[in-house]
Amino acid sequence: MLLISLMKKLEAGTRILIKIKQGKEESGIVIESYEPGIILLKLNSGYNIGIKKRDIKSVKILEKPEKGEERDEKIKGKGKPRIDIIMTGGTISSSLDVKTGGVKWLTKPSEFFKFYPEIFDFVDIKIINPFMKASENMDSGDWIKIAKIVARSLNDQNVKGVIVTHGTDFLHYTASALSFMLRDLKKPVVLTYSQRSSDRGSSDARLNLLCSVRAALSDIAEVMLVGHANSSDEYCYALRGTKVRKMHTSRRDTFRPINCKPLMKIFPDGKIEKISEYKKREKGKTKIDAVFNEKVALLKFYPGQDPKILDAFKGYKGIVIEMSGLGHVITEGKKNWIPKLKQLIGKGVVVCAACQTLYGRLDPMVYSPGRELEKIGIIYLSDMLPETALVKLGYVLAKEKGKERIREAMLKNIAGEFNPRLGEDFLI
Repeated sequence: MLLISLMKKLEAGTRILIKIKQGKEESGIVIESYEPGIILLKLNSGYNIGIKKRDIKSVKILEKPEKGEERDEKIKGKGKPRIDIIMTGGTISSSLDVKTGGVKWLTKPSEFFKFYPEIFDFVDIKIINPFMKASENMDSGDWIKIAKIVARSLNDQNVKGVIVTHGTDFLHYTASALSFMLRDLKKPVVLTYSQRSSDRGSSDARLNLLCSVRAALSDIAEVMLVGHANSSDEYCYALRGTKVRKMHTSRRDTFRPINCKPLMKIFPDGKIEKISEYKKREKGKTKIDAVFNEKVALLKFYPGQDPKILDAFKGYKGIVIEMSGLGHVITEGKKNWIPKLKQLIGKGVVVCAACQTLYGRLDPMVYSPGRELEKIGIIYLSDMLPETALVKLGYVLAKEKGKERIREAMLKNIAGEFNPRLGEDFLI
């Protein structure tokens, strides 16, 4: 009877340990259940399970749910350096919803204080919440909106740096967009993420956010992505916004530098080790240049691909093609791409080549197919990442007119998207 009474009184959000009659134990957070004979638990692994009440031998309450919210003024560090956190969505901006078993957005300072109390020991934080979106639902309009908000914060003399929290899947696109749209950067702009939500015991959110705060207070004045450097919780890397890519679906150190080294190594206690050269913090205003032409596409070439696929891009202004090897597509036989490409370029479409292998650089001069493709007007983008190339092409086409001016802009190193010196030690 006592067990039945206890189970009836269990509130959503209570952390419990259940012993099942078959001898098994489960611990987790109680989720609101609409089945009277079932207790729903959110396990530490993140999965939800249902346990029949009649199979339960005992229940031990480990932690009761918190009541109410912290008052914002308790967590405002008056007199401490201020950073602005722009929350756009993603796992780092979420926690367990005990009613549904899913996740909900964190949008209040009080919610952040609950999960990340340490950061308020050394900074004052203003949270800006323009929208909450999964990164796959974002587009160039969102990049422009984020860029304008970041610029406004940067040009506030009271703000030391800006952090943007974001979903992982397309974070490197937003990082590239901000790298081009924020000109004459004077302060740090940090993008960060987590692969696991804030309430998970194995969450990477805490270290990523702590290191991001340290980066936002540092002397670096670049757009950078900050996150786990390895699978442990030792330190993070700061990675240049135009030279980074998500390389694993679930690892905490999913983001890796491509064709370059990290900018710096950041420890949660504030220790920073410089790895590469970077632009340093200085006085002055950051300029906003948030423009984008959406009529651009990214196309991956594969063996046997019919060049008629290019017909699908009617009305487009630019295409980035991920080419094989040093920069090749089919240049002979029935599926020769050259006639279609010449036709497109003749109509004013800008066609760029990016490296399908990611690491290394394109060189059209090594083999004759590359020479033929460059001769018809393909712009070879050396070691630029395909995603960065797409974002840069949309940015450039919104600003420049004329074939030569566009080519010149695409080949100009605007935000560190090219690395003129590659070495074996960049393969990390």
